[in-house]
Amino acid sequence: MLSRLMSGSDRSLDREFNCTVRLLDDSEYTCTVQRDAKGQWLFEQVCQHLNLLEKDYFGIRFVDPDKQRHWLDFSKAITKQMRSQPPYTMCLRVKFYPPDPAALKEEITRYLVFLQIKRDLYHGRLLCKSSDAATLAAFILQAEIGDYDPGKHPEGYSSKFQFFPKHSERLERRIAEIHKSELTGQSPETAELNFLKKAQTLETYGVDPHPCKDVSGNTAFLAFTPFGFVVLQGNRRIHFLKWNEVTKLKFEGKTFHIYATHQEDQKIILTYFAPTPEACKHLWKCGVENQAFYQFEKSSQVRTVSSSNLFFKGSRFRYSGKVAKEVMEQSAKIRREPPEIHRAGMVPSRSCPSITHGPRQSSVPRTRRRAVHISIMEGLESLRDSGHSTPVRSVSNGNSFLRSHGNGAEGGHGTAEFSEDSYSPSDSVLPTPVSNDPSDPAQVRHTNGPRSNQEEGGTELCTQNQARPRGVKPKGKRSQLEKTRSTQHGPEEGVNQFICSLARLFLVTLALLFALLLLLIVLTESELDLAFLRDIRRTPEFQQFHYEYFCPLRRWLACKLRWMGGHLINK
Repeated sequence: MLSRLMSGSDRSLDREFNCTVRLLDDSEYTCTVQRDAKGQWLFEQVCQHLNLLEKDYFGIRFVDPDKQRHWLDFSKAITKQMRSQPPYTMCLRVKFYPPDPAALKEEITRYLVFLQIKRDLYHGRLLCKSSDAATLAAFILQAEIGDYDPGKHPEGYSSKFQFFPKHSERLERRIAEIHKSELTGQSPETAELNFLKKAQTLETYGVDPHPCKDVSGNTAFLAFTPFGFVVLQGNRRIHFLKWNEVTKLKFEGKTFHIYATHQEDQKIILTYFAPTPEACKHLWKCGVENQAFYQFEKSSQVRTVSSSNLFFKGSRFRYSGKVAKEVMEQSAKIRREPPEIHRAGMVPSRSCPSITHGPRQSSVPRTRRRAVHISIMEGLESLRDSGHSTPVRSVSNGNSFLRSHGNGAEGGHGTAEFSEDSYSPSDSVLPTPVSNDPSDPAQVRHTNGPRSNQEEGGTELCTQNQARPRGVKPKGKRSQLEKTRSTQHGPEEGVNQFICSLARLFLVTLALLFALLLLLIVLTESELDLAFLRDIRRTPEFQQFHYEYFCPLRRWLACKLRWMGGHLINK
């Protein structure tokens, strides 16, 4: 009886497992998940824990054993998406950045988006001028430590905290000046709202860079924003395509294609190469989801897309969530008392150090805390030791900074140039995983560029290592190579793809016919005495086929073979 009870308890344990989700303030939510539970169930549990209703902007990210990032598919079972054994560790992140974060209905949603953009700024994904960087950092100071107090904030207090991968004393002084003189009296809610409004105007707002290489072998970063598809090389945005201009996204192996119709119906085909086929598929799925979320008016308009050509199945995928317009309409219907928000206090993030001061409780409710409390004035070195796990390596070109030119959040078609007046928060980068060849100039040359979510690898298990971008020529007209691809070889490439598809269809048809012929020979000529073969042979249809068609065909073939054999012998 005891053994029977023990075996029953073991079976119940096998049907469930523990899953830990790291939240945006680096606290953790752990729950027990049934073996057959889908991703939607886990996401709902996290949103309920956070008291979050505007949840469609967020997603859960995880990393497989090959260090490839994935977004958890809410429509599939969790265990079927994992390539490792439980317990699992995942991260809650902003998946679709709000086009206008200040227009979000609830403060809890704005606060979570604020935490995400603060991480983007720290990890070098949000590039900006030095003046904008100082303003953003001052808003963070005001939101987390409140008004400037000479008794609590001695000279040089802003240097104790690291808002960016790298910054200068001049920038630190400017941050402190703005915090002291311009932001006094702003509540945390107001400072966070002003931070979001400022971040929204930057060209790299919402950028989650995917490292790739172009047809010339230069390192590039592909990203999807609320306003369209962008390509970054070095610190330059060399391509920007609005979502209504992108006609198709396709991948084959490690090759990623973007088809677009630009100004005056000018067709463009951009081709890039991802480090691995898995990374390319992830890039394609992210592009399909972002285009569906931001472009369509209703989710019913979303269709299943294929990564392949005609007659070849390839990968098929369909975005199954709400679109941006539906999310905004649903948010407008929220009627409840605003939930209480416990903002972060005195706790440094492992990947994005918190800079708060005071006895306030930590962020949104949670079940477990792993970070260690430290004092605000323990200094930058203490923050570095306990704040993040990814080492940051500085490069020598610290005086080269980014100046952005464009049309606000939608970006226009402006370029970015280097200037000592500007600040690039990506002065520190990590080695690239795109090429292992040490002679590759893309790995040797040090330039500024966006960093993808590499900081969340390791302790956060959120991403893989970062690619280092390479300097490029200023943006102007498209290169001659791209012109040739998009204008002269566009129709020719379509014809070649159609011919390849027909060839695939022909080969598949031949293979099926050959398989049917082998089955027919086994049924008619072999002497295998198997039950299912006997049943087929006894059917009237098979016997009619055998005597009226197969036997005459066999005699005709035998006659032709004898004739050919005799003809060859006579020669």
